[in-house]
Amino acid sequence: MSDNRGSDNGGSDNGGSGRDDHDGFDTSSERDDEFDETDLGDDNANPLADLSPFAEGDEGTNLDDDSDFELEDTEYQDDADRVYEELLARIGEAAPQPRLEATRRAVELLGDPQRTFPIVHVTGTNGKTSTSRITESILRAYGLRTGLMTSPHLRRVNERIVIDGQPISNRALAANWADIRPFLDMVDAELIAGSEEPLTFFEALTVLAFASFADAPIDVAVIEVGMGGEWDSTNVGDGQVAVFTPIALDHTQRLGSTVAEIARTKSGIIKPLANVVSAVQTDDALAELERAVELTESTFAVEGTGFELLGSSVAVGGQVISVRGLAGTYSDLFLPMFGDHQGHNAALAIAAVESFLGAGSQALVGDVLAEGLATATSPGRLQIIGNEPTVIVDAAHNPHGAAALAAALKTYFTFDEVVVVLGVLQDKDARGIIAALAPVTARFHVTQSQSERAVAYDDLAELVLEATHDDATFRFDTFEHAMQDAREWAAEAPRRAVVVTGSVTLVGEAIDLAAAEKWKQ
Repeated sequence: MSDNRGSDNGGSDNGGSGRDDHDGFDTSSERDDEFDETDLGDDNANPLADLSPFAEGDEGTNLDDDSDFELEDTEYQDDADRVYEELLARIGEAAPQPRLEATRRAVELLGDPQRTFPIVHVTGTNGKTSTSRITESILRAYGLRTGLMTSPHLRRVNERIVIDGQPISNRALAANWADIRPFLDMVDAELIAGSEEPLTFFEALTVLAFASFADAPIDVAVIEVGMGGEWDSTNVGDGQVAVFTPIALDHTQRLGSTVAEIARTKSGIIKPLANVVSAVQTDDALAELERAVELTESTFAVEGTGFELLGSSVAVGGQVISVRGLAGTYSDLFLPMFGDHQGHNAALAIAAVESFLGAGSQALVGDVLAEGLATATSPGRLQIIGNEPTVIVDAAHNPHGAAALAAALKTYFTFDEVVVVLGVLQDKDARGIIAALAPVTARFHVTQSQSERAVAYDDLAELVLEATHDDATFRFDTFEHAMQDAREWAAEAPRRAVVVTGSVTLVGEAIDLAAAEKWKQ
């Protein structure tokens, strides 16, 4: 994420903010004893690897500066802090209410701000945030004033509401909250009178985002679903374009125990006559999307037939991709993100923008698309936050995401050995995450984040032992201790690295610690 700058365009100040706010948020992606078999240092297979961003003298472009969230509007910090405290006092994101009526009532009282701009609506299991951010970046390159809502946040709640490429300022956050709070109170009273729970954290946040976008104002919003789709509070908005990233098992206690059930819930974001684009899906997930498309008389384009990633090659700071879109073919585009999965996310984002701007019939302008991709970022996703030794964070929090991380480590980097600092939340498939990471991990430093939902490090270490052995499993009661030991170990050899993963909360803590201790030189 780039430096925050205040803006008075559209009558709304939009700087950013700095404070440790990330705790407690996640939405919520057998190895042999011999590590040699999974050596990540095959230079012949990856001739550009020595030029990749962990190499000496180049930190890459998908890297937040230390100035991130250092604010021009610090005089409003206390006001913004109070907003966040009031949000936290509500029912948390771990217990979403499967309903739309409450959010719909709130936005109705506000005059339906979500109807003042078109929406690109993004759901799926993995890749939602990156796809949303790439989509927004391309639209902004076209000169459109954009709104972007993503979740969860890494460091500050301001990150979730982005206007024209910048997190909402403390001033705008507090002012918009003051505007909507009386209406939220009215809805709370109505819900309580009807023996229902008051508006949750995410329901209130969704209303705040829509109101902030209308106040800015914006030309288009890219909205990432919080959980599911059909009853997610963001679904009070009608997406002209519905975007589906890969659908897999996650949040099974809320969304269903099969991929088909989860896909059915997620397909609820498809509105009548929408343009729908989707990543490659399993047959059962695809069948659910096709059913929803038919019922809504929408158009449907699926990766592989409607559009596709033609190729990707490792480059300094990311990768160079070529994409066959819905209406044109785009070659040699630089994407400052690591991992083949990010290339596929970019192809999906291109198809989404083609659908939005020309209903899939008009090719994008080459240099504008190139600018949009080259300036896209996805903090917390294969992001380098330290060097000497290299420290990478990745917000993989389910087996699918962990598998993508493992594949990227083998393809985009030439490390001989990797230590994974691991923390997982209680509602996640910890065994699946560990199994995906074990083949590329020399040792696990098992710990836990400050989230109340974190799996106790001793319990998590027992799961790691099932997939590894005593010499590869180390337990730490604090994250700081785990990181200190990991960085010391990695510094003992020139081709070692530290990877922090397992939950968004742990990644957020790592980013804060890296900034405080100045791991980037």
